[in-house]
Amino acid sequence: MARILLLTNTLGASAEVLPSLGLLQHQVRILPAEASVLIDVPEVDCLFLDARKDLTSAKALNKLLIQTGINCPIIAIATEGALSAMNADWGFNDVILDTAGPAEVEARIRIAVGKLEVERLSSDAGAREIRTGEIVIDENSYTAKIKGRALDLTFKEFELIKFLAQHPGRVFTRAQLLQEIWGYDYFGGTRTVDVHIRRLRSKLGPEYEAVIGTVRNVGYRFTLPNSGKEVPVNAN
Repeated sequence: MARILLLTNTLGASAEVLPSLGLLQHQVRILPAEASVLIDVPEVDCLFLDARKDLTSAKALNKLLIQTGINCPIIAIATEGALSAMNADWGFNDVILDTAGPAEVEARIRIAVGKLEVERLSSDAGAREIRTGEIVIDENSYTAKIKGRALDLTFKEFELIKFLAQHPGRVFTRAQLLQEIWGYDYFGGTRTVDVHIRRLRSKLGPEYEAVIGTVRNVGYRFTLPNSGKEVPVNAN
C-alpha cells in the first residue's frame, strides 16, 4: 500500500477526480492544489496533481513542487483533450487520464515509485565511486585503480587516498588526517601519516605520485591529475 497525496481544488473524495484511485487500497490524502501546501508537504510515495480544469495553474504548481525538492514522483491527472498541450518541460513524471481504470492507475503508481527507487540506488552507487582523471576509487569494493590497474593498498592506505580525493585541493594537517583515518583513540604520532603517504606514493608510481602533494609546514592535499595547477610538492 502506497501513501498517495492528491492535490486538487475539487471538493469531495478522490473518486470525483480519479474514480479508480478510490477503488484501490492505497492511503490517500487530499490537499488543495495551492502553493500554500509547499510550506509543509507530507511525506508520501507518490503525488497526483489535478490538471483537468486548469493546465496553466497545474504547470506552475508542479514547477514549484520540483523547486522545493519534493522527493516523490508527480503524476498529472488530465482529460483527453488536455494531452495535446502537455509536454516534457512541464516536469511531470507521468500523466494519466481521469478515466483510467484501476489496473492502469495501480500500474502507474507501481512503475513511478519503482523507477524513483532505482534512480536512488543508482545515485547512491555512483556517489560511492570517486573518479579523478584516470584514478578510480570504489568505496563498494574498497579498490583503487589507475588506468584500470588495481593498486595493492592496505585498508589505511585506501582510506587515506579516498579521504584526500573526496576533498581535492584542500590541505589537511597531519593531525587532521590522523584523526580522520585512525580515529580519536589512536595513540601513535603524526609520523604514521608520513609513512603511509610515502607508501601510497610508491604504489601510485612516478607518473601519479604527485597527486598527493605536500604543502610545506602544513600537511597534505590531493591534486586533480592533469589539472594544470602547480602544487608545491616536497615528498618525504
